[in-house]
Amino acid sequence: MLISEAVHIWREPDGDYHIEWQASHPDTEVTVEPLSAGGDLQVHYSEEPVPRARLSGLAPDTRHYFHLRDQYGTEVLATERKFGLQGTPNFRDFGGYRTTDGRQVKWGYLFRSGQLSSLSDQDLALLASLNLDLICDFRRLEEQESDPSRLPGERPRIASLPIIPGSNSRFFEEAETELRGRQPMYDFMLEINRDFAEGQNETYARMFREILALEDARFLVHCAAGKDRTGFAAALVLLALGVPRDMVMRDYMLTGRYFRPELELERLREKYQMGHMDADAIMPMLEVHEDYLARALEAIGRNYESVEAYLEQALGVGPAELAELRERYLD
Repeated sequence: MLISEAVHIWREPDGDYHIEWQASHPDTEVTVEPLSAGGDLQVHYSEEPVPRARLSGLAPDTRHYFHLRDQYGTEVLATERKFGLQGTPNFRDFGGYRTTDGRQVKWGYLFRSGQLSSLSDQDLALLASLNLDLICDFRRLEEQESDPSRLPGERPRIASLPIIPGSNSRFFEEAETELRGRQPMYDFMLEINRDFAEGQNETYARMFREILALEDARFLVHCAAGKDRTGFAAALVLLALGVPRDMVMRDYMLTGRYFRPELELERLREKYQMGHMDADAIMPMLEVHEDYLARALEAIGRNYESVEAYLEQALGVGPAELAELRERYLD
């Protein structure tokens, strides 16, 4: 039988869709149909390395939904999680997840990404089709000024929410002397994620206030790479909606599937003036690891009785705000 939670859909920059699924039995046969095709649709099925369909010929500037059906009558309606934007590699919908009470986070309301300064005209058309109401930008002010976001004509509200982890300056002062090996940078990333939960409460509290201030807002949270500052933001939203921690971690780790650190290495070296540092010493800053988010969640658990207590006491998201968020964003 087709397992609804295990359907994974993403779009490549060339416009082709990949749909993967899991089933409870290896003999399960699955057919895939887009709800609105148009164009010269072609569907190719394969079983290696996992059951998958590849669809080409779909309109590139539209979001598509897909109907999956197996021979036992199980049906799943799903859409792409990762968008094939040409100008940013890690743009994705973080809806669609089941909550602990069996409800589902709505598709098409919660998005996350990296920088938006290099979007193509085709990217802009797709972004416009999402009808975003709010964009929360966690980049430092100098990042926002040097790489301004490229947005459609109908601009959503922009909330500037710069995050500068408290240990950044100290670390880069120490990095003036060459660091060897991965461990110092890995430890630095653990410290950054701890700081998200202990030192950035006002910024993340404002994120929730910005979301709640707009009725049924479709929103995007983003930073430069869309993995650290954004990763914690998305985790907070999903936890507030009641998504289990293991599923929140699964969403967090999808960055490792979409974001290629080796392609960002030279940009990072220039950005932080780390040309003297060995590539191996820098890579943990570009990677995603469960330990990073786990360190932030450990900090919450150490300082608060529960995630709910942290949301209420540190971020101002109490029972009334949780009820409002769940009313808006859960089916």
